[in-house]
Amino acid sequence: MRGSDGPPRLLVLRALGLGDLLAGVPALRALRRAHPHHELVLAAPAELAPAASATEVVDRLLPASAPGRAVPRTLGWDGPPPDIAVDLHGNGPPSHLLLHALRPRRLLAFAHPGTPEIEGPEWRAEEHERDRWCRLLIHYGIPADPADLLLPRPSVPSPAPGAVVLHPGAAAPARRWPVDRFGAVATALRAHGHRVVVTGGAGEDDLVASLAERAELPESDLYTGGLPFGPLSALVAEARAVISGDTGIAHLAVAHATPSVTLFGPVPPSRWGPPRSPRHRALWHPAPDGDPHGRQPDPALLRITAQEVLAAAEALPPPRPRRDGARRRRGRNGGR
Repeated sequence: MRGSDGPPRLLVLRALGLGDLLAGVPALRALRRAHPHHELVLAAPAELAPAASATEVVDRLLPASAPGRAVPRTLGWDGPPPDIAVDLHGNGPPSHLLLHALRPRRLLAFAHPGTPEIEGPEWRAEEHERDRWCRLLIHYGIPADPADLLLPRPSVPSPAPGAVVLHPGAAAPARRWPVDRFGAVATALRAHGHRVVVTGGAGEDDLVASLAERAELPESDLYTGGLPFGPLSALVAEARAVISGDTGIAHLAVAHATPSVTLFGPVPPSRWGPPRSPRHRALWHPAPDGDPHGRQPDPALLRITAQEVLAAAEALPPPRPRRDGARRRRGRNGGR
C-alpha cells in the first residue's frame, strides 16, 4: 500500500465472485465519482483483477478471499488506515469488524445489532443486489444509479463472434440446469442455423464434454478450463446471445448489453436478475426460496423446460451495436 504521502485511500470490501463484482459496479462507480482523488482499492479474489480493471474505476486490487461466500479472516493491508472503508460484502458483523479493525476514519456499512456503533441503513433481505448497494451509498449522501453497469468493449477480439454462448455450469449444483436439457437447446439452435459454443469454468470440463457429446459440437466450439477474463468478456460482448443459469456469465452479458436468457431456481430474479429489458429474459417458476448453495438442482429450476428456453432465445432482439464513444472512462478526476 502507499505511504502517508500518497493520495487518500478508499477501501471497498467485496471478496466474492465475478457476478458479485459486476453487480457492485454501479456502487463502485458512485464511489469513484464521489471521491475522484482517492486511491480506490478493492478487496476481492486475486483472479478478479482483470475484471476489476475493466470497470475503469478500481486503482488497485487487494487479494482477499475465503471459502464459499465467507468473510476473509484478515486483509493484507499494510499501510496507514484507510481514509474511507466501505462494506459491500454483507450486512455484518464479521465484514464490519474486519474493516473496523483497520481503524478507518470513516466506515460505510449497513446497520446491525452486533455492531451498534455503525449507524447505517437497515438491511432488506428481499432487495435486488444492485439496488441494495446503491441505497447504502445514497444513505451516506453519495448519489448512485443501479443502471450504471455497462462495461466498455473489450480490447481483444472474440474467439467466436456472433455465436450463441451456452454456459451449463454454476458454483453450486442448485443453480445448474440439467446438462441434457442444455444439449437439447444446443441441438435445436444449431438446427436453426446458429453457431453454438460452450463455456465452462475451472473443474467443469466434464460438464462441457457431456453437453458437447449430446449436441455433437466440434471441439473448436468448446472453451474449457475457464477462459481468461479478456477472451471471455470479448466472447460475451460479441455473442448473438448468452444462455446460462444464475451465475457470473449472466451478469457479464448484462454488462455488455448482450441478449441473454437466464434460468433461475433457488433465488428469484427480483434479487439477482437482469434489468427489465427485452434484451434479457429471466425464466423462473415462482416457488419458496431454496438454497443457492445446495448440492442438488433446485426444484424450481427443474421446472424450466428446454422448450421454454428455446422460445425465450428465439424471441431475443438482435445484438445492439455499441459505439466506441460509449466507452466509460473514469480516472481520479472523475471524468468520462
